[in-house]
Amino acid sequence: MISLPFVIISVVLFFVLFFGIGFLLNMLLRMSWIMVIIYPLVCLFIVNKEKLIRYVEAPVETLSNLSERVASLAAADMIILASGMAGALLSGVTIKALRKRGYQMF
Repeated sequence: MISLPFVIISVVLFFVLFFGIGFLLNMLLRMSWIMVIIYPLVCLFIVNKEKLIRYVEAPVETLSNLSERVASLAAADMIILASGMAGALLSGVTIKALRKRGYQMF
């Protein structure tokens, strides 16, 4: 069982972390939604316990194990991962708003 202070701190950290990473990637690559596209892959790597070579050796078994792990996530884990996605989305919205108002990054 995860304690409430741990969940609150994790939600804030994931939000700020992925907002910052998304904002920097958006500035450097000039693609407003790049982190929203990459974030699901990051989540799968966080949830994943298998080595990457297993996806080549036994893809069906490994993908079924991954889907079972994703389905068995606790509510607190889903809330934490969702806050990271919210940060990634908000970074895209922020970059779009700044560019619309005339700010040019790099």
